[in-house]
Amino acid sequence: MKVSFIGGGVMAEAILGGILNAGIAVPADVRFGEPIKSRRSHLADTYGVIATSDNGEALKDTQVVILAVKPQHLGPVMNDLKDHLKPGQAVLSIVAGATLKTLSRGLQHKTIVRVMPNTPAQVRQGMTVWTATDDVSEQQHTTAQQILGSFGEEVFVADEKYMDMATALSASGPAYVFLFVEALIDSGVYMGLQRDMSRKLVLQTVLGSTEYVRQAGQHPAELKDMVSSPAGGTVEALRSFEQAGFRAAVIDAVTTAYKKYQALGKTD
Repeated sequence: MKVSFIGGGVMAEAILGGILNAGIAVPADVRFGEPIKSRRSHLADTYGVIATSDNGEALKDTQVVILAVKPQHLGPVMNDLKDHLKPGQAVLSIVAGATLKTLSRGLQHKTIVRVMPNTPAQVRQGMTVWTATDDVSEQQHTTAQQILGSFGEEVFVADEKYMDMATALSASGPAYVFLFVEALIDSGVYMGLQRDMSRKLVLQTVLGSTEYVRQAGQHPAELKDMVSSPAGGTVEALRSFEQAGFRAAVIDAVTTAYKKYQALGKTD
């Protein structure tokens, strides 16, 4: 498969790694349109792909175009691309907040897939939610699914309204997890543990707990209760979390992010 990337940033590189690792494309069949010379050199030297500053050149003879530019650059880039896109090309956009309507109108193109990945894609443990216009064919759906599955898990939603919800939960989610991990590590240091030891304990605890939830198939509340002995330290800690409004704070934070993403989408 021949693939074009418009934008060669960190997330584009993560997707590239997944595509190459999965054998979806070989380096010679991947083109990047990237304005920064140092990034072009890095991509070409590291992966053996073709990198150019000419977006029109990057689009030539490719079946899939992955649009990976910053939101503030989207307008000029779409204006640059619209005369070069061919009807058979599927455009996969990872531009935050850019709706199918915005993309279709700006690119003057009907075959659009809107994608919301998250940063763990960089270690092929991403969570990606995506949707598509009605003009995307069954084969293009399959191709999109293969690409997005190459760097983690993927979920398709038929209704675009779920994209803002997913963005608030899974795309912003790593930041919430990082904050909690940081706080746990700091609590270990506060008690007297060396920071490297506290970090190791916390990271494996979070990793192991996540995998336990995945494999056990039980509600997290059930697993929490299994750790909580009567009148024990865990229950005391959980009581402190509840007194501090931890659960409500998490729900409020995610819904606040959701409202922000909704507002951004209304600029169409």
